[in-house]
Amino acid sequence: MQMDDRHPSDSRPGRATHRIRQFCRREDGAALVEFAISLPLMLMLAFLSVESMRLFWSYQAAIAGVRDATRYLARIAPADICTTGGSVSGYANRLETIVETTISGGALFPSGVTVTALTPALTCVTTLGLRQASVPVASVSADLSITMPFSQVLRVIGITPDATINTRVRDQARVYGL
Repeated sequence: MQMDDRHPSDSRPGRATHRIRQFCRREDGAALVEFAISLPLMLMLAFLSVESMRLFWSYQAAIAGVRDATRYLARIAPADICTTGGSVSGYANRLETIVETTISGGALFPSGVTVTALTPALTCVTTLGLRQASVPVASVSADLSITMPFSQVLRVIGITPDATINTRVRDQARVYGL
């Protein structure tokens, strides 16, 4: 004969409220509930960290690419371009390649970053007291479109950011020529 673990007096209404109070005082599983509440916040912070690092890396890569393209233009354009006349617009395709790729030919930017426009320009700066009457200054400006892949994650918590950031990066250098 098997013995029942319950006592006959356990079915009383007062005993049920006692069990409910005892259940509410227990802390078994509290850590699991706290973790479940904080998990979405931790994931959101992780996604935001990754996205901000990716955005910073993309912008720094764009700055480096435009700087390299400007240095290239300052070295390849003729030093006497202000006196002889001429244009640097013929270098646009080569400059765009310099901005978008590494020296080994790989992609410089992560996915989602594109150069929408690249503009080489030349300015002849008039100087006083220097050997030259005007000094050529090359400048390269690139318009970038940066698409953030994790922007949809932010919509879960009610933040609706622009999924695309458009910016312009510009650099200039004195033309030394060949």
